[in-house]
Amino acid sequence: MDIKICPEPFDPWREVQAHQSSATDMPGKFGATSIFIGTMRDFNEGDDVKGMTLEHYPGMTEKQLEKIVAEAMRQWPVIDALVVHRVGDILPNEPIVLVAVWTSHRGDAFDASRYIMEALKSRAPFWKKELLKSQSERWLVKNTDGYL
Repeated sequence: MDIKICPEPFDPWREVQAHQSSATDMPGKFGATSIFIGTMRDFNEGDDVKGMTLEHYPGMTEKQLEKIVAEAMRQWPVIDALVVHRVGDILPNEPIVLVAVWTSHRGDAFDASRYIMEALKSRAPFWKKELLKSQSERWLVKNTDGYL
């Protein structure tokens, strides 16, 4: 399991490749990899959005993400998982979050990946402030319409 908080833009495909290449205990063990990449939209709640600032609680955020991934690993036979999350100033089209899960079978990979993503959106301590094209700013009250 690897959890990363990134204050700078990241390439999700490079993160997956680097993680998979460095995991010496995975070759031949997994048959499925589920990858979710969330990117910033230029609209939200009916308004045009120019950018976003994403804040977190250092230390606590990583612990909460580790707890969420550990829960998924107890529910499904996850071989490995990677979560990368941006913080700081983010522009439309930039990746915000990457969740990658390696398992033996695709169903477990899909289910564990979705669980991690939905739990992250509803329980991890992140706060979003949007900069609207109208130049006004707003803090988002809810992080997601989660499915859990």
